[in-house]
Amino acid sequence: MRAVASLGDPVRKRLFQLVRDSAHALSRDDCAATLGLPRSTIRAHLDRLVEEKLLVVQFRKIGERTGPGSGRPTKLYTADQREVSASVPPRHYDLAAGLLASAVQRSIDNGSDIAQSLAQVAFEEGHRRGAAAGNIHRLLAETGYSPEPDGVGGTIMRNCPFDRLAKDHNQVVCSLNGALLGGALAGCADADHDLAPDAEVSHCCARLVPKGKR
Repeated sequence: MRAVASLGDPVRKRLFQLVRDSAHALSRDDCAATLGLPRSTIRAHLDRLVEEKLLVVQFRKIGERTGPGSGRPTKLYTADQREVSASVPPRHYDLAAGLLASAVQRSIDNGSDIAQSLAQVAFEEGHRRGAAAGNIHRLLAETGYSPEPDGVGGTIMRNCPFDRLAKDHNQVVCSLNGALLGGALAGCADADHDLAPDAEVSHCCARLVPKGKR
């Protein structure tokens, strides 16, 4: 969020776009000359973009001279190739895409039914995440479900991390989601809750209920 917010400054955004679109690394002087701004201003904005890991620094000697007396290396800037995004409320379309791609690959590799493959890979990913989180409510919060107590011992989900996909491909995405959450419960070794459908109160197709009260 800090990285995205840092691009809210119009000068910083222009500077980032300049470095990102350049075919080669740029120096402070290059940036200052292109944007027509003082080096001191450019330096401050470049430092912020490096701090937020939107740009990376490299040092290289410019020109043909090498060896002693050829001068100090120049500080140069290039765009970091990491992808940065933010959404409010939180969405995880990358997770859904990864699971769907893995399911297709598994189906191709072993000839299994695609729906079965999707259920398997989603359960396995949920189990891995559940084991890492150790607590189902922590996992739900970290994955963007916005869990809240329902007042009777269960939990509703105020957010669907796959919202747009679920609206267009309801059966596929809700099946994926159910397998993912089922795997998460197993991975957390949670013996206190079951999954139950919930199409009315939550923004998610599922909710947690106390064991035996499904």
